[in-house]
Amino acid sequence: MFPTKIINDPIYGFIKINNPFILKLIDHPFVQRLKRIKQLGLAEFVYPGAHHTRFHHALGAMHLMVEALNNLRAKGYQVSDDEMEAAEIAILLHDIGHGPFSHVLEYTLLNHVHHEEISNLIMEKLNKHFNGRLNLAISMFDDTYPRKFFHQLISSQLDVDRLDYLSRDSFYTGVREGFIGSERLLSMLDLQDENLVMEEKGIYSIENFLMARRLMYWQVYLHKTAIAGETMLIQILRRAKDLIIQGKKLSCSKALMLFLKKEYTWEEFIADPNLLIAFTDLDDHDVWAAIKTWKDADDKILSLLCTHFLSRKLFTCKLGSQPLPKSKRTEISEEIKAKLDISDEELSYFVIEGSTSNSAYVQGDNTIKIVDKLGHVVELTEASDLPTIQALSKIVKKYYFCCPKSVYLQGDLNA
Repeated sequence: MFPTKIINDPIYGFIKINNPFILKLIDHPFVQRLKRIKQLGLAEFVYPGAHHTRFHHALGAMHLMVEALNNLRAKGYQVSDDEMEAAEIAILLHDIGHGPFSHVLEYTLLNHVHHEEISNLIMEKLNKHFNGRLNLAISMFDDTYPRKFFHQLISSQLDVDRLDYLSRDSFYTGVREGFIGSERLLSMLDLQDENLVMEEKGIYSIENFLMARRLMYWQVYLHKTAIAGETMLIQILRRAKDLIIQGKKLSCSKALMLFLKKEYTWEEFIADPNLLIAFTDLDDHDVWAAIKTWKDADDKILSLLCTHFLSRKLFTCKLGSQPLPKSKRTEISEEIKAKLDISDEELSYFVIEGSTSNSAYVQGDNTIKIVDKLGHVVELTEASDLPTIQALSKIVKKYYFCCPKSVYLQGDLNA
């Protein structure tokens, strides 16, 4: 019998793994790479403790998958050992396609390729390497497996992915409002026609879960300082790309250079296996090393952005319910051009505006279903008499404006 491996996790305590194949997967370079990609991108600029990685999250989500399926087994539902293994593999690899800084650079390094698509390609490559052992896991991940609740545990509005990252991100940032009682939520899970439902008595736990998600988005994921850092990082990579296309020489890793010198389409990405291999060589360290080198670049724009980024002299970022008035934007732009002695074309690296939104719960096809004691299944908003649930269904949109701190923005965007 294969000895159980124990991993000490700060969120759940000891995570036990007794499947030798899953341990093989964990030790594979594709999965080990997740140790070099931070879970929260640049949130460490706000919360110094936010240094946990995609690897931590993958292990935690896999642990919760085991807990969820064991709870369903205890309620009399049949889950085979093969299904258990496949579900563990699917959630272990669900973030395998993330690139450096996760979502921050998703549309910068690969503008036409999404991380979910890359995850699929990497899983297919692993499946070929392991002679089809991942067939069932891939069907669960792709939602082609007939028993729909497996995919719903991997990706839905109440999946083990969200249950882990909320508790984990709350712990490492110290934002306690994000903490949720995942054990109670998992114990309340049930099935109806092979679809995931929640027992009626778990409604208040769901409310706490959705509220935690809303608060974590505004306090952590969409914090204005994190947005400022992310916009600077995007502009750094954008400037480097522009210079390389112009024929200027810049130093960075071979893998990073490959994606800076050309925009690849999805068709090109799947046609050339070398692109996927190069992508799996990329992690946060490639970008940090490049930025440290580029701070001494001859190009004034790139050097300035990198130097300020490394010393945390981030852009000022203001959030508001309306975009910045055009007259104010023009005034700020002229002041920046004068202070930095830059052209209109170069100004776009220092004045960035956009919008972001936060929806804790989205009504539609992929909703949380509640089952009562008589077996009737209704959508969450119909089952709950709590006004909070309805409020959390509203999409809140905010506009941001970022520029160098040398131009002080008084008040909010709507002042």
